[in-house]
Amino acid sequence: MKLNSTPKKDGFYMPSELAPHKCTYLLWPERPDNWRLGAKPAQKAFRQVVETIAKYEPVVLCVNQSQYLHVLGMNMKNVYVVEMSNNDSWIRDSGATMVVNDKGEMRAVDWGFNAYGGMLDGIYYPWDFDDYVGAKMANIEKVDRYVPDDFILEGGAIHTDGEGTLIVTEETMLSPDRNPEMTKEQIEEKLMEYTGCEKVLWLPYGVYMDEDTEGHVDNVCQFVAPGKVVLAWEDNPDDPQHERSVKDLEYLESVTDAKGRKIEVVKIHVPNVITFTKEEAEGIDQVEGTYPRNEGDRLPASYINYYNCNGAIILPIFNDPHDVDAIQTLSNIFPERKIEPIYAREILLGGGNIHCITQQVPKI
Repeated sequence: MKLNSTPKKDGFYMPSELAPHKCTYLLWPERPDNWRLGAKPAQKAFRQVVETIAKYEPVVLCVNQSQYLHVLGMNMKNVYVVEMSNNDSWIRDSGATMVVNDKGEMRAVDWGFNAYGGMLDGIYYPWDFDDYVGAKMANIEKVDRYVPDDFILEGGAIHTDGEGTLIVTEETMLSPDRNPEMTKEQIEEKLMEYTGCEKVLWLPYGVYMDEDTEGHVDNVCQFVAPGKVVLAWEDNPDDPQHERSVKDLEYLESVTDAKGRKIEVVKIHVPNVITFTKEEAEGIDQVEGTYPRNEGDRLPASYINYYNCNGAIILPIFNDPHDVDAIQTLSNIFPERKIEPIYAREILLGGGNIHCITQQVPKI
């Protein structure tokens, strides 16, 4: 049922991703104008992500009709295949954000979705099926949903500590192709009403060349505990990412969270520069209305785009010298969780990574 109130008015809030999950949702990739070679290499990477998460919690894998029998035939353990019309596989962004209350109840927030910019700057067209993914998740989970009228938001643009603090980037949230008629203050108020948070932290920047999303926070910064975050970092002052990392660090060191705590920042160095090869670019169908992928384009690679599931961190790696440090840093932060590294170049080629293709449902 569509509700006419807001989560905050009803006592609901967005929990931390580190809280226990009931399950994880994913959407299966297939569109050849975003995924090379008919999405077969990407599907192989997605399957590895799905089966790794399924070792720790159930997975609901949503698939277009054209791929349903193919995926069902994979017979993956602890994976429930659901036919769901969709345009592309970024369920973090098109799907519902689940909110909970202290009575053990759950509801969904079904944000407006316009493929990262609509007709002004969207990265694919159409996006009509994707705009229904949130409602469909709410129906599958048998929960009521809030629908913020005339407000565009992708789930990868917000991250919370579960204790009243939300973190976003100005680069995404103030983009003129999301909610151009709203001021920063109005956007902040809307975020607090629909996530139940008390304070919004506004990082200046996302990762360099994260042009698909215009700098989503889930690629640059994540809470690892209340009052503590990991931040995508670049040491080299000649790299454009360096200034972005420095500005974000300076901001984080200047603010406190909703509880008045200073923010502890742990740096995780980004991988060395990754670009599209000629073979990779030529494997993608060039279609008008879809964001172009060209040889030599720099990709927004980051280790921060990992997913927290029950008992594990699903971490993208890139066969890069910095892989080892990322694994070790997260192992030190999460000694109770298993670090599950997955070579994720094929997912990165589509514009995002492991966190972008997952959406958790909290356990209540």
